Amino acid sequence: MSAPPHEPRLNLSPSPGDEVKHTTCYMCACRCGLKVWIKDGQIRYLQGNPDHPVNKGVLCAKGSAGIMQHYSPARLRKPLLRTGERGSGEFREIEWDEALALATSWLKPIRERNPDELAFFTGRDQSQALTGWWAQQFGTVNYAAHGGFCSVNMAAGGLYSIGGSFWEFGEPDWEHTRYLMLWGVAEDHDSNPIKLGLGKLKARGAKIVAVNPVRTGYGAIADEWIGIRPGTDGLFAFALIHELLRSDRIDLDYLVRYANAHWLVIRNPGGADDGLFARDEAGRPLCWNRGPHPNLPPHAGEGDKPPPPRAGEGWGGGSLTDANATDIHPAVVGECTLPDGRIAVPVFQLLAERYLDPQYAPDAVSERCGIPADTIRRIARELAQAAFDSDFSLPIAWTDSWGRKHNEMVGRPVAMHAMRGISAHSNGFHTCRALHVLQMLLGAIDAPGSFRYQPPFPKPVPPANRPGKARRDNGTLDAAPLGFVQGPEDLVVDAQGQPRRIDHAFSWSYPLSAHGMLHTVIRNAWAGDPYRIDTLLMFMANMSWNSAMNTRETMHWLTDRDGSGDYRIPHIIYSDAYASEMVAYADLVLPDTTYLERHDAISLLDRPISDADGASDAIRHPVFDPATQHDGDGRPRDVRGFQSVLLDLGARLGLPGMTDENGAPKYRDYADYMVTHERAPGVGLLAGWRGADGDEHGKGAPNPDQLRRYIEHGGFWHAPIPESARYYKMANRDYLQWAHRFGFIATTDPIPLQLYSETLQKFRLAAQGHGALQPPEEHRERVATYFDPLPMWYEPFESAQNAGADHPLSAITQRPMFMYHAWGSQNAWLRQIATRNVLYLHPDTGARFGIADEDWVEVSSHHGTITVQAKFAGNVQPDTVWTWNAIGKRRGAWKLAKNAPEGEQGFLLNHLISDITPRGDYANADPVTGQAAWFDLRVAIRRADTAGMSAPQFVPLPFDATRDAPLRYGAAMRAKDHA
Repeated sequence: MSAPPHEPRLNLSPSPGDEVKHTTCYMCACRCGLKVWIKDGQIRYLQGNPDHPVNKGVLCAKGSAGIMQHYSPARLRKPLLRTGERGSGEFREIEWDEALALATSWLKPIRERNPDELAFFTGRDQSQALTGWWAQQFGTVNYAAHGGFCSVNMAAGGLYSIGGSFWEFGEPDWEHTRYLMLWGVAEDHDSNPIKLGLGKLKARGAKIVAVNPVRTGYGAIADEWIGIRPGTDGLFAFALIHELLRSDRIDLDYLVRYANAHWLVIRNPGGADDGLFARDEAGRPLCWNRGPHPNLPPHAGEGDKPPPPRAGEGWGGGSLTDANATDIHPAVVGECTLPDGRIAVPVFQLLAERYLDPQYAPDAVSERCGIPADTIRRIARELAQAAFDSDFSLPIAWTDSWGRKHNEMVGRPVAMHAMRGISAHSNGFHTCRALHVLQMLLGAIDAPGSFRYQPPFPKPVPPANRPGKARRDNGTLDAAPLGFVQGPEDLVVDAQGQPRRIDHAFSWSYPLSAHGMLHTVIRNAWAGDPYRIDTLLMFMANMSWNSAMNTRETMHWLTDRDGSGDYRIPHIIYSDAYASEMVAYADLVLPDTTYLERHDAISLLDRPISDADGASDAIRHPVFDPATQHDGDGRPRDVRGFQSVLLDLGARLGLPGMTDENGAPKYRDYADYMVTHERAPGVGLLAGWRGADGDEHGKGAPNPDQLRRYIEHGGFWHAPIPESARYYKMANRDYLQWAHRFGFIATTDPIPLQLYSETLQKFRLAAQGHGALQPPEEHRERVATYFDPLPMWYEPFESAQNAGADHPLSAITQRPMFMYHAWGSQNAWLRQIATRNVLYLHPDTGARFGIADEDWVEVSSHHGTITVQAKFAGNVQPDTVWTWNAIGKRRGAWKLAKNAPEGEQGFLLNHLISDITPRGDYANADPVTGQAAWFDLRVAIRRADTAGMSAPQFVPLPFDATRDAPLRYGAAMRAKDHA
């Protein structure tokens, strides 16, 4: 007789852990609140913090998989010193004292002879408030973060138009919007708040329209998908603007109250003042005031709006008046003669003249965009109906900047959100500006139901901080290396107008490159353009692989030698937590911690986590001491947080602000810096619990007990905005006073929205031969063309310079919702979702090129060829092919198994993307901001002669591969629970 079946002993009420600690997630840009449950010194599980303002308890697959990020076999163990050829991946482990002494010996002579010989470029660090300050104290102009190939034209397009931007710095009014347009939004940034918001919209029956060549993620749940051709979003926006103007469905009252629609622009073709604003003796912009409107009593509220002036209406009597004065009835169309005889017209007239042109009519742009003209007209009607026919307002009294009382907040329940799908093009800056003009015409900037600013935005247009370029007597820069150029005088160029920065940011080639240009630094350093550097210091930027355009050549530039046999880039110092592809190209590797072993400040001085109703910041603090954590082979790890290492290096170098009067380190570590450093009196990295007693917020003296207060409060600080201050922030007296009190803005003056940019016109005038600072001859036409004060559209450079039938398809990447950058796609749990990628194409596209589902194909651009597997999908515009990015790995990297699918079948489109234009004259980037034009790629496809392995393949890196056995977690804990 057989034995009875064994019944497992199950613990039906397992303990969630011995203790719980609160910190901030690092698995994407959301920066959600985490509860880390610990049992027997190990993570039991990760849970969303329900009290946190960002995620309110929600945690996605990436966040939950943070366990496997912390226990990844790819974690570095000790500092590494190169022993073989650069790129070979051959190192020996060294101690920290030796590593820091070596780094100091390289950096100290640079600081003494020429600080610009250090190029300090960081990736997804989220600590620019420290790294930018460190570069300023070192004195190098050659500092940048990852935004130059990520979002700089999105940020600049917004900050030079409305004083805020899309991305993580603004949000739709999730509670009230009735019509949401998502432009180029994938599933990567800010995902949990967007998911929460979309759930509210779906429950309320609001309409969601997704504009994207690919329908995935958020677009998949949209009510309507607009499968647009890549790079034509600006044309679509202009067609919508055309229709709104043609049908007179715009909010002129809003444009006059809050924007510069009525400001007078001088018309003097060929003159040095052409296109500038007419101003009075005090420099204030002027308008033509037709006198008090008979239907508008003084200090009228929103409910007493006059009928708007119509196009073509005569000016009649009146006078020149300060455009920001109250109780005026300004003209928005027409022409006037100034007292000195010059001719001037309002901004709105220039806007109407441009976008009412037939070239922007729906029928004219339909074929180019791939959108039926009737669809364009319908979307325009729906936008207007949602904005103007809803009769929506909030019964909240408020006071505007001029002291006018309003008994309600009039709503415009149309919201827009945009991301990389519009920014990663060479025309992305103007496309972003076009969307902001569309929003302004609808009165849909920070009105109830529309796009909303998140503190510390809005900022003055443009923000006041200019990039540093001169060194003080102590060797520090006169300002932070990154900033916002306001005119040619702010460029970082030499007396001949040539670039002074190694990446050419803030030069005549890319003047408004507010985040710098990480994607150009390696080529320029290799070429010695404009000069040779000595040391390249990088943090968490995988520039030899998935963060490189022109990947093969980038690897060559990192290893190339000059005629004397020396490396063209003499020293490379790299810090990362994991054995990425870039580690192999370093001379010295400084191992970083995981995010559960470190201090971090998610600061309002950097990339804030605020929402539209309040200001927030947060910290990370060590849940585990890295000295107690072992690597995948059970060996102890000796790693340090990069921010603390930077401060240690700064003290060893004697950098100003990093040592005391006796030359001793001023900061014990980054945690000490977070608490005690002041950027200005009372302003530090963290805004909560300041002051000696911790009872001040926003501004106040350092509080030595500050971190404890954060930890007690779940790791975050949140200050709600008063109810009367939550909308119309650019001109809301209560908000501006609140923001000034917190140090977000320097004054309480209103912030006029800019339909027309005088900053851009200043550059155009310089290119036309006016002013003391003019571009070199080779840049004149480029600057004059692309620095248009009104948004414009032009064919993306790769299409325009590589026209014809040779490369008929667009190729783009999307970030999957379940992974984020290469360091997420090495995660054991997330790899269970996908271990490789394929090239998706529409079945009609397959038939067009003789390709069957799951065929292997050759994909070629003007730059190169790759071999990949194709897969049919109906969720893509037929003239576009696409794939998930950053899944393909170089074999040997990330301690994956030697035959891991990521290395054998996975691939990158990066191998096809040139870092320069087809013409070879400029970087493959936006000409205004230098934003990398990843999505301009044009390709041809054909069936491949080989199958089974992607190409190109490179020599595997000799990092130790992980064990072939499945990487499991928690089995021992489960066994103990069931014992």
